[in-house]
Amino acid sequence: MTDREAASSTICARVENVSKLFGSFAALRQVSVDLLRGKCYVLIGENGAGKSTLLRVLAGLLRPTSGKVTIFGEGEPHDVRDRIGYMSHAPMLYDEFTGQENLRYFASLYPGQKCLEPADALRQVGLDPNLSRPLGQYSQGMRQRTSLARVLMPVPELLLLDEPFSNMDIESTRQMVELLAGFRHSSRTIVITTHQREHAAPIADWVLRLKGGRVAECVPGSPSL
Repeated sequence: MTDREAASSTICARVENVSKLFGSFAALRQVSVDLLRGKCYVLIGENGAGKSTLLRVLAGLLRPTSGKVTIFGEGEPHDVRDRIGYMSHAPMLYDEFTGQENLRYFASLYPGQKCLEPADALRQVGLDPNLSRPLGQYSQGMRQRTSLARVLMPVPELLLLDEPFSNMDIESTRQMVELLAGFRHSSRTIVITTHQREHAAPIADWVLRLKGGRVAECVPGSPSL
């Protein structure tokens, strides 16, 4: 294996000169970045900086106006969607169902794909799969962990998490960070958008600050977990 091939084998995703326009508004402007396997990237920046847009481009939910995104060296995001887990800012769960009922429904959306059992996915995020309360009665931290369990069911290699600490108390945030640290150590690549950089600091290998749709800064983190 050549040095170039060895370097490529460690890259989970490559973003090359990606721009995304919504009409005349440029949400992303010539963004280029390599995401390495088994690392955690934290995207920070003000509202409108392009964080969520970049995450949705990586997930294959938006096509770039120009530029190229390659995932796992194999193709565009929509070609390897079964290897990508995307957790949106909205929970995408049903309040009238229990956690396990929600996950059973979402499991039915992956016909023919090997997935975790709903109970196992809930246990992975520290929730009791037999909890009988409907989701509408869960705390915000429990809702966020249930949403993460939904994303984990198809066992993705690339985790894209949009504001996973939103509206969570300090203890729930700590538990979420510890969960994500475990996934990172299992060689999954994690990309997090957040307005709360300090929460993600314990697991951040790299911090990317976006401004006006561009990567204004990319600095190494100091992971402690």
